[in-house]
Amino acid sequence: MLISRIQENDSNRIEEILDLLAVHYPGAGSGLVYKSPYQLFVATVLSAQTTDEQVNKVTGRLFKAVPTVHDLAGLNPPDLEPYIKSIGLYRHKSRFLVEAARVIVDKYEARIPDKFEELVKLPGVGRKTANIIISSAYGQPALAVDTHVFRVSRRLGLADGKNVDVVEEQLKTVIPQDQWITSHHRMIAHGRQLCKAKSPECIRCFLNKLCLYVKEKGENNGCRKIKKQ
Repeated sequence: MLISRIQENDSNRIEEILDLLAVHYPGAGSGLVYKSPYQLFVATVLSAQTTDEQVNKVTGRLFKAVPTVHDLAGLNPPDLEPYIKSIGLYRHKSRFLVEAARVIVDKYEARIPDKFEELVKLPGVGRKTANIIISSAYGQPALAVDTHVFRVSRRLGLADGKNVDVVEEQLKTVIPQDQWITSHHRMIAHGRQLCKAKSPECIRCFLNKLCLYVKEKGENNGCRKIKKQ
């Protein structure tokens, strides 16, 4: 349950926030490059604690060398490491990916699971990764909370949880289910472009009149000042 600063009568403000995000980020989508659930699975596991751009730099070569989950399952983790060495935690991710691929081949007939409960049982797969796969690969309602969604939703006052699991559940109560996927992508875009972790650009943000962070901190207290042109 959301604490007192998010009131029950706040629905109009939240609806306006979602509408403005839709207007300003109409084409927001995944920053990962993929062509299949298998490729999305690998790319999403690799994206933990690194950027989508960095992942995209290695997956082109990786998918040519390891095109299917069968191929991935046939490797040993050290065989995978040279392809992803520029990615953070690459040794751990190599092990997770190979172990997960073997489970997928043995238990799911080489098909990436489309159920959240099955995905989170795989090595290296947490709630965020599972939600991204079922929403982006299979079109199922899900709301993945990464660092951008966590930060933006808390600043805007869409959630106030102290961890990503609580924020996910809170967002699901205030965002209509048919907007879960699009809201995820739009909040990521907003976090990258304006609501940055350091020096958010509140003064030129189209949501500043609706934002609890601005209301509490003030546009010039913790927000980047934009010089007049």
